[in-house]
Amino acid sequence: MLEAWTDVLRGPVFRAALTFAVLGLVRHAVITLWEMRRMLARAGDKRVPYRQVLAATARWLVPLGSVRQRLPYSLTTLTFHAAIIVVPIFLAGHVALVRAGVGWSWPAIGPGLADALTIVAVVTALLLLLQRAGARDTRTLSRFQDYALPALIALPFASGFLVAHPAWNPFAFDLMLFVHVAAADVVLVLMPVTKLSHMVLLPTTQMVSELGWHFPPDGRRLVGVALARGERPI
Repeated sequence: MLEAWTDVLRGPVFRAALTFAVLGLVRHAVITLWEMRRMLARAGDKRVPYRQVLAATARWLVPLGSVRQRLPYSLTTLTFHAAIIVVPIFLAGHVALVRAGVGWSWPAIGPGLADALTIVAVVTALLLLLQRAGARDTRTLSRFQDYALPALIALPFASGFLVAHPAWNPFAFDLMLFVHVAAADVVLVLMPVTKLSHMVLLPTTQMVSELGWHFPPDGRRLVGVALARGERPI
């Protein structure tokens, strides 16, 4: 019975979840780009320092300069994101599934590296939870999904590791395979409707912020007046 449900989850449910995730993320990207275009069209000052924005975006996406300020949290975040991106895309089993389904394939990582990155993903997810709960500033701003999402993301990695290593698996193989596939489907569905959507929205943050200073017309001066800075630049 469990095997039949797993087949459903890895077949039509997976295809539906993947379609929902891709279309939802594309929708976010399209709406954001469209609104950015509208902001620029209605701005009083249409001079945008694109090179500076691109440089700021690169520093935002890979914040090496700020790593020293919060070294443990920064290293945990960087390694967590690297692991959860590399393993699902380049795991040999996943590449084989894609090849069997649509005929596409690409180089896969070796099993040793896959195991190491899987463990890193699980450990860093737990560390992120502990660091978020332990830091007063992040704990104050955190919501339920800030704790639930790292734990949920770790679930397909932990269950997948046990599926790949039956000798270390204290649970039934069919159960772990079911959990692995079900958790992966849930993560896909949540991508466009939770903070996971930052995977497509984060690269536009700097440009949106920059355009915000250009709209409405004379926006910088108005903000300066509101902050009692007079005509001094913001």
